[in-house]
Parts: sequence; C-alpha cells; structure tokens
Amino acid sequence: MDQAEQVFIEATSIEEFESKVGILEGGLWLSCTAPLKHSPQSRLGVEGPDGVNAINQLMRSNGRWEGTSTDGAGFISACRHIGVEPSDSILRMRGGGSAARSIAAAWSLEGGLIIPEVGRRPLVRGPWQSSILESGKADISIDLDAAPAGGGSVELEAQAQVSISYNEDSSKEDFAVVMVVAQHLEAWGSLFAPNRGENLPSIEDVLSHL
Repeated sequence: MDQAEQVFIEATSIEEFESKVGILEGGLWLSCTAPLKHSPQSRLGVEGPDGVNAINQLMRSNGRWEGTSTDGAGFISACRHIGVEPSDSILRMRGGGSAARSIAAAWSLEGGLIIPEVGRRPLVRGPWQSSILESGKADISIDLDAAPAGGGSVELEAQAQVSISYNEDSSKEDFAVVMVVAQHLEAWGSLFAPNRGENLPSIEDVLSHL
C-alpha cells in the first residue's frame, strides 16, 4: 500500500462523480454517502445486498466497478463488539432509508427479530419480512432518522439504545465510531481485499489507534 494516495471527492450527482473520478488513474477504493448511495447501481452497473437498493462502498479495478453496502454488516459487528448477539435479540428500529434496509437485511440474516418504528418513512417489505414483529420487548434500539453530525435521537423503548450519528467530539467509545470502524473493516474483507481477510486487524486494534 506504499504507493496508495488518499483522495476526497465531493459530488452532488452521479454525473459530477463520474466526471471527477474519470480524471483519476489507477484503481479506486471509495466509501460514499448521500446523495450517491442510490445512483451507482444503475449508472455503474453494481449490485448491493438484496432488498437494500443502495451502495456505500465502491471499487474500480481495471476499469470495472464493484460495490456493496456495509451498513448492515458493520452494525452487526458493532453490536457484537458491545456484547449484543443479533441471533437471540430483538431490535427496535426507527426509519426506512438505505441504512435501515441494510441493517434490517443483515439483522434478519443473522436470525434477529425487528420491531420497526415509522419515522420519516416506513421500512418497506423486503427479505427481512419474516423477522418483523408488531410489538415486544426490544434488547437494543436505534433511531436511524437522527440528524447527522451528532443529532439527537428519538427515545425508543429498549434495554439499550445506540446511535450511528457522530461528530468531531465523538470518542472511540461511542457506538457510532465503533460502527464506522466496523463497516470499513467489512469493506476491506468483502470488497477491497477479500484475499487478505486473515491479515485485517480487529475492531479493538483499529480503535486503539484512534
């Protein structure tokens, strides 16, 4: 990785994004967020997890694009980091955007149950449908409609509530920072360098350097 160069690309549309990356040579490993999480699938020909309909990690290698969403897998790893095992837990979740769908898909795949709460938009039907409960006692909750940059969450009934909204004052003990670390490690393991999975550090190792 000695020859790797760090880049930051700001774009408000997929057209602007393509124009800016078009002048960059070589391979690209990118983490992206709104408003570009939905455009790459049709424009760049990449596919995300079933039902999620969004991409937050992109890789260009030999002129070909690949991508995935690591929000869900990162949330699972972060929950395990704080001692919550999805397979025997109920998640109360507010929101229905791309992060919510990614988390619902991953949580359901691990055998967890979900109590959806309507926020700005409801959680649509998807491959997580068999895991949906109308009510119950949640083990963990998250408000995915909380404003970014440390915005406050609506209080949701559960044994513990976490947030993935962070700002420059957040610490490495905050769940939001743990999840950022977790989802980037997931990107390395599933997309960027899957053949080097055994060499990846743990969440604890990365957090110790922050």
